[in-house]
Amino acid sequence: MKVLVIHGAGLNMRGKVQLEVFGPLTLLQYEELIRGYARELGIEVSFFHSNIEGEVVDKLYAAFDSDIAGVVINPGGYTTVTGPLRAAIAQMKFPVVEVHLSNPTARGATSVMQPVC
Repeated sequence: MKVLVIHGAGLNMRGKVQLEVFGPLTLLQYEELIRGYARELGIEVSFFHSNIEGEVVDKLYAAFDSDIAGVVINPGGYTTVTGPLRAAIAQMKFPVVEVHLSNPTARGATSVMQPVC
């Protein structure tokens, strides 16, 4: 089984800023942890990051025509403000699961992705 993990806007800054909110791990360290869990489960995992929403949308549409079984997405900065990414997620034929490194609801944010994930 193949799973695509998508990191949205700002996640390249993890471990560098807002350590009190997101902790000290960098994006690459998170990827190593995920890769280890996936290996234990026999899942082939690939990663994609972009600070450009259109690139994330393009990656999802490319995944639609591939053998990807599902997507795990941390939309990061796109969590509360996107239309195109939300629409693309709604069109996927496989599960798309939204995750976060912290609790955005506790910080007053409401995800626009949640209804389609």
